[in-house]
Amino acid sequence: MGFGLAACAMLAACGGGGGGGGDRPATAVAAAPLDWRRVATEADRTRLRNWRVAWIEAMTKARAAGNGKAIDAQGPLFDPDHALDGAMPPPGDYRCRIFKLGARGTGAKDFTSYPFFGCRVEAEGDVSSFYKTEGSQRPVGLAFPDGQRAIFLGTMMLGDERNALEYGRDANRDMAGIVQRVGARRWRVALPYPRFESTLDVIEMLPAG
Repeated sequence: MGFGLAACAMLAACGGGGGGGGDRPATAVAAAPLDWRRVATEADRTRLRNWRVAWIEAMTKARAAGNGKAIDAQGPLFDPDHALDGAMPPPGDYRCRIFKLGARGTGAKDFTSYPFFGCRVEAEGDVSSFYKTEGSQRPVGLAFPDGQRAIFLGTMMLGDERNALEYGRDANRDMAGIVQRVGARRWRVALPYPRFESTLDVIEMLPAG
């Protein structure tokens, strides 16, 4: 099953069902309700409700650790108040990279930037699927329109898994974030209070072409 259909399977909310070939993973929501609140777990609703607290906490830690220049170099990417119309990225291939800010636990850094990787967005009716196409840790899920932003709900696929774990079955795999456009062709997915390492993860998305 493809990745976008995997997202539907994972959340159990797409209604279109499985099948089909391709190299996408299979996910998990049923006839997608447009209100993400009907899908999100209580824990993820809490994380999303406190997104600004997480953002300020993460940025404070990252700057205090001497990462101000690296943060400022990314322009509006790390500005919580900067968001443009058109929150939902159009379908297509993207170059994505993850920034982790505000260490939680021992051994983690307050600012870490990872190399670019391939990711993809596909239309799934009134929602869009998002998935990482390579690597041993691959986020996959759905983005729900929500005014000037979109809400991402998904899970983490690991290793050689071909199907995504159903959203809500394992809190350590669940992911929740806010999708916004921050430039002419630049988007971000901000994930407050991820399960491990950081206070805030930011996924930068740029069109591959």
